[in-house]
Amino acid sequence: MATPVVRQFGGARRRLIEELQAKGISDLAVLRAFDEVPRHAFVPSGVRHRAYEDAPLPIGHGQTISQPWVHARYLELLGLTGRERVLEIGTGSGFQTALLSRLAAQVFSIERIPALAQEAQAALAECGITSVVQRVGDGSLGWPEFAPYDAILVGAASPEVPRPLVEQLAIGGQLLVPIGGREEQVLVRVRRTEAGQERTSLDAMRFVPLIGTHGFED
Repeated sequence: MATPVVRQFGGARRRLIEELQAKGISDLAVLRAFDEVPRHAFVPSGVRHRAYEDAPLPIGHGQTISQPWVHARYLELLGLTGRERVLEIGTGSGFQTALLSRLAAQVFSIERIPALAQEAQAALAECGITSVVQRVGDGSLGWPEFAPYDAILVGAASPEVPRPLVEQLAIGGQLLVPIGGREEQVLVRVRRTEAGQERTSLDAMRFVPLIGTHGFED
């Protein structure tokens, strides 16, 4: 049964889904996740009226919640079946974390800013999502204790592909990470194979920097 927070803004949420479809998102599981997860629960009250615009929004601490199309594109590229173990680098608002909880079997999420991690945890709980495992730490190092992962999503830009994340992929697993400078990047998909890895450059992106040992300096 849907919680009250999920039922709110139903019309605006459906309009966003229609906009995502018009922009090329066709994965029905991803679209269903967007229908089930209330984005307004993951943004500050001051911008809640804009929650269902296809635009990034500020969430405090110098961070943003990504444009919904970006989240949808990430998830569609992964093609999750519901059986995967997934690592998310950059919990941020917790919105993508919530979407992943609808699409994967296990979700682990790392956030480097303690206050953001607490706010995301509260928003997830408000939506009745209790299955996600979270921690505060350096996301560029990954979370080796629970590796290997079938998919790793990095929600911040790195100057190069963080080596620990590739090492924590299962064979056949894939990593999505924006690579470039602090202002502009290209989304790169890395697939781990028996022989090594395969890299594919995809969409132009613009993310906040990944701060950490294998990212940018603070």
